Amino acid sequence: MNAGPLSGLTVIDAATLVAGPMMATYLGEYGADVIKIEQPGSGDPIRQWGSMKGDVNLMWKSLGRNKRAASLNLRKPEGQALFKDMAARADIVIVNARPSTLAKWGLTYDELAERNPGLIMVHVTGYGAGGPYSDKPGFGTIGEAMSGFSHITGEPDGTPTLPGFMLADCTAAVHGAFATMLAVHHRTITGRGQLVDLSLVEPLARFIEQATLTFDQLGVSPVRTGNKWAISVPRNTYQTSDGHWLALSGSSPELALRVFDAIGRPELRDDPEFSEPLRRVANRHEVDGLVADWVRSLPLDEVLRRFDEHGVAAGPVYDAEQLMNDPQMIARNTFVPVPDEDLGVVRVQAPVARLSDSPGRIDHLGRNVGEDNDYVYGKFLDLPADNISALQDAGII
Repeated sequence: MNAGPLSGLTVIDAATLVAGPMMATYLGEYGADVIKIEQPGSGDPIRQWGSMKGDVNLMWKSLGRNKRAASLNLRKPEGQALFKDMAARADIVIVNARPSTLAKWGLTYDELAERNPGLIMVHVTGYGAGGPYSDKPGFGTIGEAMSGFSHITGEPDGTPTLPGFMLADCTAAVHGAFATMLAVHHRTITGRGQLVDLSLVEPLARFIEQATLTFDQLGVSPVRTGNKWAISVPRNTYQTSDGHWLALSGSSPELALRVFDAIGRPELRDDPEFSEPLRRVANRHEVDGLVADWVRSLPLDEVLRRFDEHGVAAGPVYDAEQLMNDPQMIARNTFVPVPDEDLGVVRVQAPVARLSDSPGRIDHLGRNVGEDNDYVYGKFLDLPADNISALQDAGII
C-alpha cells in the first residue's frame, strides 16, 4: 500500500454499501493500510449496484481502490472471533451493523476496546446510537428525506426531490473521515481510542443549517424554490439559444451588479430596486426574467465569454462526458487513468484534497472478494496455512 501521511495506520473496513467504505477509501488514498471485510462469495452489496461492464461492477472498482480484499463470515462465531483478533491489531475499525446486531455478535466498541484500548471504532447507522430510532434500518435515501434536504429541493409546485446519487452516504463519509482524524490526533495525545458515532441524517442536516436556523429564530420552515434562492439574486440555471444550460450565482452584492453590466443593463446599478440587496431579493422574479431573456438570446459560448469579461460567476451545466473533457479538469488531472486487470485502464477521480508534501495516490482499483485472504490471515493474523484452508473449507472465510 502507498506510503502517505497515514502510513502505519491499519483500518478494518467491515461496513457495507457506501458511507463506511467510502470513508475507508479516503483514508487508503493517503497511506492507511485498509483491509476490506466482505461476506464470502457475494461480497459487499455495492458490487451488484449500478453500472456493470460484463460481470464487473464499475462503482466497486473505485470504492475498493487501495484496499486489501478479505472475506469473513461475521454471522458465524468463528468469524466473530477472527474479527476480534483483527480489531486487537488494528488502529481503526469501521462498521455499520445495527447496535443490536453488534451486541449479539459481541463486537461492540466496549468489547473490542477491552483488548485494544487504543482502538478507534467508527459506527455508521441510519439514525445514530441512542434514541427511539437507533436500531431501525436506515439508508441514504431516508437520510436525504429526514435531514430536510428533499423538502427544500425541487420546484415550488413539485414533489420533494431526491438526488440522483448517494448524497447522504457521501456526506457522512466526509464527516466520518474528518472525525476519524480527530480521534487519531486525540489518541496521539492521550493514548486512548474512542467510538465515533455517525448517522446518515445528521451530516446532511448540518449542510442545510440555513433552514433550521430560520425555523428556530423566525418560526418559518423554508420551502422549495427550484433553482432560485431566497437569499441570493440572481441565482438559477438558464438555457441558451443553442439549447445548452448554465448556472449563475450572484451571491455577493458586487457580483450581482456585474450581471447587470454583462446583460447590457448597467443603469440598474443606480436603481435601488435592483442595486440594494434586500430590495433586489424582493424583486427576484423580475431580475431572473431579465437574465433569462438575455441568456436565451445568445449561444452558450457567447454568454460565457461576456460573463467572463465582466467577472460574473457562471459555468455550464455538465454531463459526465463534458466534465471529464473540460480543460480545467484535464489540467489538474482530476481524472486519472489506472490500470486494472479486469477492465484494462479506468479513468477514476483522483484523491480530492491536494497535499503539497504528501499527496494521495491510487495504487490499484477494487479487487475480487477474498483476493488478499492469504496476506490478511497468513501475515496480518499469523495463522498457519492449514488453519486458513480449514476456515475456507468451513465457509468462514
